Amino acid sequence: MNARLQHVSIPRPPGSERATRDFFGGLLGMDEIPPPNSLQDDAVIWFRAGDDAELHVFAEAPLDDRSNRHLCLVVDDLVGLRERLLDAGYQPYAVTPIPGRPRFFCRDPFGNILEFTTIEGDYLQLQAGSA
Repeated sequence: MNARLQHVSIPRPPGSERATRDFFGGLLGMDEIPPPNSLQDDAVIWFRAGDDAELHVFAEAPLDDRSNRHLCLVVDDLVGLRERLLDAGYQPYAVTPIPGRPRFFCRDPFGNILEFTTIEGDYLQLQAGSA
């Protein structure tokens, strides 16, 4: 058996279509793709997240969820994205470093936690080399 990630679904408040498109499409530069016709009435917005993965952002009443659940996006310009997020009023924050994977976290406009990283090597080999 071979399993791979096809999509991740995260919530957004009803009526937040513009903010969703501004953040994921505008700020992060993700391409919006049409959901299937059968889901048109579900107020879901889909984005391409790599070659064959998708991000689905669906409308749901907000929850007071303070867990550390998150998704991670690999980006080409980690430093530039951090600066764009700061300029847009978001608050990226540092987390425990992983060798070969510089990263930071940031909440989207709806409180979902996103991790952003750049893959610079195999962290298993890099940590073995420093032991």
